[in-house]
Amino acid sequence: MSKQCPVPSFEGGITGVIEARKGKSIAMTKGESLKVINTHGKQVIDFFAFALDSNLKPLPAETMNFLSMQHTRSGNMRLTPTVGSQLFSNLRKPMFVIEEDTSPGVHDTLVPACDPERYRVLGVQGHHASCAENLHTALEESGYPFARDFTPAPLNLWMNVPVQDGGALAFVEPVSREGDYIILKAEENCLVVCSACPQDMTPVNGYGQRPSDCHYEISRAQR
Repeated sequence: MSKQCPVPSFEGGITGVIEARKGKSIAMTKGESLKVINTHGKQVIDFFAFALDSNLKPLPAETMNFLSMQHTRSGNMRLTPTVGSQLFSNLRKPMFVIEEDTSPGVHDTLVPACDPERYRVLGVQGHHASCAENLHTALEESGYPFARDFTPAPLNLWMNVPVQDGGALAFVEPVSREGDYIILKAEENCLVVCSACPQDMTPVNGYGQRPSDCHYEISRAQR
C-alpha cells in the first residue's frame, strides 16, 4: 500500500474515514460541500445519494428521489461529469454540483455497483464484500427505507473504464494520484453513501488489487 499522505482540510469541517471494503453514510444539508479524498491514489469510491426533507428525514416512498447516472449523463450531455457539472436525480432535480477535482477527471457513470452475483461470476465461492451490500447496510443503519432488491447505479469516482473502438469497455487502473480529491456541493438535503469498492479481482482499484481507505470532509454550509 502507498504511504500515508497529507489530507487536504476544510477549515472548521467534519472529517472521517471511508474504510477499505466498507460503506459510510453521510447526512448533508443544502449548501454544504463534501470533499472525498483518494488518500492512497488508486481506490474507487461508489458514490450514492438520496434526497432528505427539511428535517433531514427520508422522503415518502412515492416521491423517492435518488442520484441517477442516466439523468446525469442526459442533463450534462456527457459520459462523465466534470468541474461545473450538476449531478441529477431520477426526478431530474439537481442534487450536487462538482466544485473542484484535482485528479485528471477520469470517473465512470456506466458500470453498476458490484454485488454478490458479480463475484460469483468471477469465481468467488462464499461471501465477498460488495458495494451493493455496503449501500444497503449503510441505508439500514441510517434508518433510510430503501428496497434491497434495487441498487441505483453509482457515480464511480476515479474508476477508469475507457470506451474503446467499436464501443467496447475495459477495466483498467485508475489514473488518480495520492491525495487527489473531488469536492461536491449539495444542492438539496441528502443522505450520501460512499463505498470504498471491495473489488480485488480486476484492476478497478489498481493493478495491485488491494482496496484501501479513503477520507472525507464536509464543509459547513454558507448561512
